[in-house]
Amino acid sequence: MTELVLRQPVTMIGRSLRMSRRNVDSLLTSLMLPVMLMLLFVYLFGGAIQTGTKYVTYVVPGVLLLCAGFGASMTAVSVSHDMAEGIIDRFRSMDIRGTAVIAGHVVASVARNLVSTGLVLGIAFAIGFRPHASVGEWLGALSVLVLFLLAISWFSAAIGLVARSPEAAGGFTFFVSFLPYPSSAFVPVATMPGWIQGFARHQPVTVVVETLRGLLLDIPNRPSAQPAILWCLGILLASMGLSAVLFRLRTK
Repeated sequence: MTELVLRQPVTMIGRSLRMSRRNVDSLLTSLMLPVMLMLLFVYLFGGAIQTGTKYVTYVVPGVLLLCAGFGASMTAVSVSHDMAEGIIDRFRSMDIRGTAVIAGHVVASVARNLVSTGLVLGIAFAIGFRPHASVGEWLGALSVLVLFLLAISWFSAAIGLVARSPEAAGGFTFFVSFLPYPSSAFVPVATMPGWIQGFARHQPVTVVVETLRGLLLDIPNRPSAQPAILWCLGILLASMGLSAVLFRLRTK
């Protein structure tokens, strides 16, 4: 029984990774678009934005979270595609659990995002990104990032279960991809209009990006990682519970 429970998610993860490899256009977009946006911000806008440090150093943590948003949108589309194409009925006839199917999409999303993260960091180092983190701080930043990736990917899977078509799922995830912009990802919150600063300062992307920035840049008196971890865990647990309920409703 235990072997079956473990084998099903592994099988579904392999399936989702194979689907990602076959969907070359979407894969290249999710990998290259964050890099293009980083280069755009650094070379076209960076000279006009004052952050107290080199702009490439400031913006990289935000671009990493932007990667997560773009990569997670593929999760919503893939889940919605499965629900629309009837493959779930075949899985149910094989006694494959819904959680295994969703977990396969989520883990594949995290894997894609980690590849994108490595690509962004490689380009960032090439154009002048110079973090000051110790090995422990790098591990801490990576842990927070992976937790955020899990949370946003599972949330996107829930969106895929709500959407009635892959196109609608892609549209819904626009709001997830939009969140890094009204945050401290690209500009300091203090430079924003007063009416939006409250939202920008306390929304989850700002909390996570400031944690990553504090760890990677070894900022004195950096913010505690606890709020970022709590935000990620809250989103993850809520999305997992919501996904379980939605999957049962969609497959009745």
